[in-house]
Amino acid sequence: MNHLDQSRAPIYEALEKFRKMRVVPFDVPGHKRGRGNPELVALLGEKCVGMDVNSMKPLDNLCHPVSVIREAEELTAEAFGAAHAFLMVGGTTSAVQAMILSVAKRGEKIILPRNVHRSVMGAMVLCGAVPVYVNPECDSRLGIPLGMKVSEVEKAILANPDAKAILVNNPTYYGICSDLRSIVKLAHEHGMLCLADEAHGTHFYFGENMPVSAMAAGADMAAVSMHKSGGSLTQSSVLLCGPAMHEGYVRQIINLTQTTSGSYLLLSSLDISRRNLALRGKEAFAGVVRMAEYARREINNIGGYYAYSRELINGDSIYDFDVTKLAVNTLDIGLAGIEVYDLLRDEYDIQIEFGDLGNLLAYLSIGDRERDVERLVGALSEVRRRFGKKDKANLMKQEYIDPEVAVSPQDAFYADKESLPLRETEGRVCSEFVMCYPPGIPILAPGERITGPILDYIEYAKEKGCSMTGPEDPDILRLNVLKGV
Repeated sequence: MNHLDQSRAPIYEALEKFRKMRVVPFDVPGHKRGRGNPELVALLGEKCVGMDVNSMKPLDNLCHPVSVIREAEELTAEAFGAAHAFLMVGGTTSAVQAMILSVAKRGEKIILPRNVHRSVMGAMVLCGAVPVYVNPECDSRLGIPLGMKVSEVEKAILANPDAKAILVNNPTYYGICSDLRSIVKLAHEHGMLCLADEAHGTHFYFGENMPVSAMAAGADMAAVSMHKSGGSLTQSSVLLCGPAMHEGYVRQIINLTQTTSGSYLLLSSLDISRRNLALRGKEAFAGVVRMAEYARREINNIGGYYAYSRELINGDSIYDFDVTKLAVNTLDIGLAGIEVYDLLRDEYDIQIEFGDLGNLLAYLSIGDRERDVERLVGALSEVRRRFGKKDKANLMKQEYIDPEVAVSPQDAFYADKESLPLRETEGRVCSEFVMCYPPGIPILAPGERITGPILDYIEYAKEKGCSMTGPEDPDILRLNVLKGV
């Protein structure tokens, strides 16, 4: 039963009140409400630049909120069904890292799937935690990693009873959901915490007939990208906690890495977006689902493409599916997903979220329009007609390669290393990240042994035009490896 007024947006209201006071600024930021940077005002507008202000008593302080930010966090916690909520201005990367740093120290284990976002592995480097991988199954047709099987999670728990937590993607970038309720139950039965990376699951909290959200499943922490499907500004996010987490300690962890100059543009966008979803989210996400289902039907009618959905559900490694995710397999038209991604942008002025070797993802949210979806469907039909190939033999399908962990990520990242030409690194231990971004799932992480199939995959992904990031060498002609290992 709701007790707070979800029509309030306390940070935004405080900013509006402050704006009307016409206070003379002798504090930062140095552009002084835009007067020192007219080009910035021309780009963003007077109102936007005028609201780019510093923390002060009337506007509270993100590091130690006691008034309007505190109230906004309480409203957010209630809207998401959490015990506590923290507004984050360093993206969901900072929320994910705060989760990991809150539950594990150097040498302590976290059970997780290998298809995690780079931010998870980055947190492992920072705190020295050791990953225990539950390697996901891979769908051989689609070439995508699936969810975590409950039986595999249980095996990992029994083999690592000293692990501190289990981390689950809810959902994956492709819309695949694990049996989160069962995994939470298993974790708690064995004295472990359960964390959820919900970067792509904001709508689970507000839509109807959606996969279960982390807080509803009883998870202890969840990192939620409000800026993805929730409508807030890029880089704004929310960290949710269940009752088992100590709010003050989590705040201390957040403050280790989060800026002391929290952007009020980002904070107010979180405040307004939470209000919007609390009041109108159910109706808005019902519209997103309708558009996604329409697009799937139309794309599958083109022929050659496969826009997949709930028919994949098998009750285990695909326990549920997020129908708002318009993920499309392109292999049967003879093109890699990244090739279709490039063609849509270069030939049809359509920017989709990402293309990998076998799939593309068009990210649908509350801001999409039916006519834009129709334009996407028409463009995909044209791509097949103009650029599709009959020969599919050369396409590499497999998107997931089991890692061999030789050294902890932190030890590998900070160890003495040497740079070698790519093909000479086979058999050595990598000391840096290699990934296609998006989706930002590492192909290699620090501490993993480099194998022939991994090098084949890297070269193939580069050849097909995937955006590769992570290594010190921007051209990825060389990789850093541990000396003598």
